[in-house]
Amino acid sequence: MVLRGTNQETGRPYNRRIVLEAIRLHGPIARAEIARRVGLTVQTVSTIIRELEEQDFIIGAREEPKGRGYPATALTLNPDGGFAIGANVSPLGVDVALVNLAGDIIGAQGREMANPDPAATFAEIARISAELRALRPKGRMLGLGMAMPGPFDVEAMSFVGPTTLEGWTGVPIAERLHAATGLPAFVGGDVASAALSERLYGAGRALHEFYYLYLGFGTGGRLVHEGHVLRGSRGNAGEIGHVPFIPDGEFCPSCGNRGCLERYLSVEALERRSKIVGEEGWIAEAAPLLRTAILAIENLFDPETIIFGGLAPEGIMKKLVRAAEPLLPSVSARRDRQVPRLILSMTGKAALLRGAAALAFSSVMAPRIGSAGDDDPDPLMQKPKAEQAA
Repeated sequence: MVLRGTNQETGRPYNRRIVLEAIRLHGPIARAEIARRVGLTVQTVSTIIRELEEQDFIIGAREEPKGRGYPATALTLNPDGGFAIGANVSPLGVDVALVNLAGDIIGAQGREMANPDPAATFAEIARISAELRALRPKGRMLGLGMAMPGPFDVEAMSFVGPTTLEGWTGVPIAERLHAATGLPAFVGGDVASAALSERLYGAGRALHEFYYLYLGFGTGGRLVHEGHVLRGSRGNAGEIGHVPFIPDGEFCPSCGNRGCLERYLSVEALERRSKIVGEEGWIAEAAPLLRTAILAIENLFDPETIIFGGLAPEGIMKKLVRAAEPLLPSVSARRDRQVPRLILSMTGKAALLRGAAALAFSSVMAPRIGSAGDDDPDPLMQKPKAEQAA
């Protein structure tokens, strides 16, 4: 991800975020190195660092002396500089976590709820969020993010079928979450949230471009390019689960087509088919489809690697990957590869909750030119309410 500051007069909030992002990605890091990476003067960076330190977003420590003079201060993100609530709702229930800036889960709770309706979901998230926030009563709360199954804004597909939620069409989700919790609320797809978590906290942090293949209750994927999860015009880019892989195959109640990948390769498919053919039988059925999906993804997007994660048990994920080998020839089958074509990421619910919380973090902290002018109140520069009251 290329980070470059701006000299525009309204660019101070943007430059703060650029510096903060450079510290998050490359810390521990010195001021001079930050200035080199983002294209700002050391003086400008030092001013921003001072502001961010006053707001407790970053912390610094001097390295051990290696010669004459004082060593540079190494700056890192302060994990306790901010917190967010991450929530995930699925056909199986609700999970909620309190997450710090480093992606650490401070506390988490879940409740099983078969096909949860909106009213019950919002009430449960509000209840759990209040209990979790009590773990850090003086912490700066940046917001609440909720991950949920897609696709979104597709009349015939949104919130339809066994791999998604029914009864949520037309619900103003972010507004209802804000009303229930009092926190700024943000909503995203579960696949995009898991991909964001992998980009921020997992193997994807060191990559410029990767494809995240998600085996959840349904199946999906997202391309992450230069640090950004590509959304598409309506947030549905990468919906590989609804690409027909089997001509005239099983009917897909979620989209109305036949032979969709997620009818064969998903947690829902695992649970349904294992009752008939057993776990090993399902793996034998699903592995060729995983192999073909990898080929299609590589030929379409040419990523550095495919990161395969999701909600299936770790043992089953490992068996599925082994059964898919050897991978088919594709544009990615090169001798000079720096990383394997397929990386298994054991992320589970934690990835969704971290990614959901990151929706809130990103809304406040992600660099966006023109997001605020110098005369606008910048959320980064506002002290936690507990400190304001003091």
